[in-house]
Amino acid sequence: MPIRIADTRDEVRKPERRAILETFTFITNQPQVIHLHTEEFSAVCPGTGLPDIGTLDIWYVPSDRCVELKSLKMYLFSYRNEEIFQEPVADLIFEDLWEVLQPRYMRLSLRYNIRGGILTTVHLARGDLTALPAETQQLLR
Repeated sequence: MPIRIADTRDEVRKPERRAILETFTFITNQPQVIHLHTEEFSAVCPGTGLPDIGTLDIWYVPSDRCVELKSLKMYLFSYRNEEIFQEPVADLIFEDLWEVLQPRYMRLSLRYNIRGGILTTVHLARGDLTALPAETQQLLR
């Protein structure tokens, strides 16, 4: 099998995948930091065809919506057989969650298990931390 070194994001991006994500209305006077964590995220390395397994952490401060957890689980499982590198899949997950949640702030970290002696972690963040109360900012540092 030839090694495929390519950003497969455009092949993997699917409108029906984003549609899996469901939200519910949530409004609070005190900003909440929601932290979601899984050690079972997986996709397929397009270079080797082997499974990549990683730890995914998502922190967000909702504006008025939260993600429904079963839909998030199904959404993440939908990547299981997709050939995509770590950096592009982190970007897609972040993009989809940002679009459906429109949070005040969101941060994502995706760390794949060590392969070939190199540990890689991708971090993304968007939003204005300074617009949040100091106590909430402390929870995100």
